[in-house]
Amino acid sequence: MEVTMPSRKWAREEGTEKRRGGDLQRVGQKVKAGNGGEGRGRRSAGVGRGEGIRAEAQRGRRITVLQMGQKKWFWVWVTASLFFRLLVIYFPQNLNLGSRPEVATPITSLRRLAEGYWLKQSFMSPYAGSMYHGSPLLLSVLGPLTVKRIEGQPSHLICSLLFLLADFVTAMLILAIGQKLQLAYRQSLKALKVSTSEILSAGDIAALIYLWNPLTIVTCVGYSTSPIENLMIILTLYGACSRLAPLAAFGWVISMHLSLYPAILIIPVILLVGYGPDAPPRKLFLKRNFGTDGNDPSNLSCYQGNEVATENMLPIRPFLWKPVLHFIFWAIIWSVYVLVLCSISLKQYGGLWEMFKRTHGFILTVEDLSPNIGVLWYFFAEVFNFFRGFFLIVFHVNILFMILPLAVRLNHRPCFLAFAYILISSMLKSYPSVGDSALYLGLLGLFINELADMQFSFFLFCGYVGVSLLSPVMHNLWIWRGTGNANFYFATGIAYACLQIILVVESIGAMLNHDRVLRKKSTACP
Repeated sequence: MEVTMPSRKWAREEGTEKRRGGDLQRVGQKVKAGNGGEGRGRRSAGVGRGEGIRAEAQRGRRITVLQMGQKKWFWVWVTASLFFRLLVIYFPQNLNLGSRPEVATPITSLRRLAEGYWLKQSFMSPYAGSMYHGSPLLLSVLGPLTVKRIEGQPSHLICSLLFLLADFVTAMLILAIGQKLQLAYRQSLKALKVSTSEILSAGDIAALIYLWNPLTIVTCVGYSTSPIENLMIILTLYGACSRLAPLAAFGWVISMHLSLYPAILIIPVILLVGYGPDAPPRKLFLKRNFGTDGNDPSNLSCYQGNEVATENMLPIRPFLWKPVLHFIFWAIIWSVYVLVLCSISLKQYGGLWEMFKRTHGFILTVEDLSPNIGVLWYFFAEVFNFFRGFFLIVFHVNILFMILPLAVRLNHRPCFLAFAYILISSMLKSYPSVGDSALYLGLLGLFINELADMQFSFFLFCGYVGVSLLSPVMHNLWIWRGTGNANFYFATGIAYACLQIILVVESIGAMLNHDRVLRKKSTACP
């Protein structure tokens, strides 16, 4: 009994320890099973993240490959446009485009420039008579090239190649401007949290429009100096978009010296240098930040001097006076430099007064009433001399009347404002040409995303094609056939002016509607 009692006690204790051991073993197995499930969950989550990263990488590679393919085709089309120009330059008799009034005007005609250079080489004033009315600097640069001849090659071949190079550089500058505008456009939409459809590459499209526009090609091979003027205007806009004050000032001074009308571009250039590229109205950012309409001046106090952006506040670009003053300084420097060079060139032929009288004065007084694609030549051929001064003031001041209202309404889109100014001046200038249309139609491609809903686009396209085809026909019927009169040709000029009016009205309206759509989308976003 004494032996069996402890044995039973030890047996019971041993059974209890075994049961505890079994419980601990089962708990350990459950813990291991749980850890194994958690590990599998972590591994599956890691695999999911890895697949997402790989998918994003593959999508990025596809986008990169697509962009590379688009760039490849872009350069193919650019090269093809240059070869097409060379083909037209070597075309027999060059289609005689230099004598077309739609292509060459008294200001831009290369043949008149060659005549002025011959007069200067004969120790006479280049402005003697009524042939040359261009810049003396342009005469010094292009004049020697008009004299050089290559045996067996078309006349003025070197000048045509120079104009071809000018078109190429202009297209590349338009491409760079488009990239800057598109970057600013994407950043603005991202800041406003506005989702839109796919954004087209506006720079590529605008550059190809400029290079393949038949009006640009005709101007390039038609012995006209318009490609040089267009290059200087685009150089001004590019320098302003990049805030390169010396470059912008140089382009603006030279373009104003060549044609006078680019002087009105001083307003969009200052806005570009001060504010930067185009963006939605600043009221949208103020309304999102402060919940007001943005008219309270106290709301702008935190933005004076620097661009401020926090997690809860959208960035607003202030107006920077330093680059504007820098631009004005360089504009004065370049103006003085140009005037000094002109005075040296014309020292023996009347000096600066003779230059202003024969160039800018010739533009303002509309002395040459030879037919062109505009409407002023016909009007001043019919008006009485007693009223001539009055209507000169009316036509020229009409351009100035549109400057201030458009600047107030479109101050947040200076590049588009420059496009509107160029279009208006091309419509009302004294001696217009198709080179002016080539310029603003190329700039129109920069706003292909904003103007996607513009009305009458097909009508405008057909109208420009019709006027381009009918204008030479009407001129031939009037001048050469003798079966028509001046009204035939003037009718195409009126149609051309009406098309430009419709284009400027519809484009500005479409841009303002685009801003309204952005306002609605931004207010709808939380």
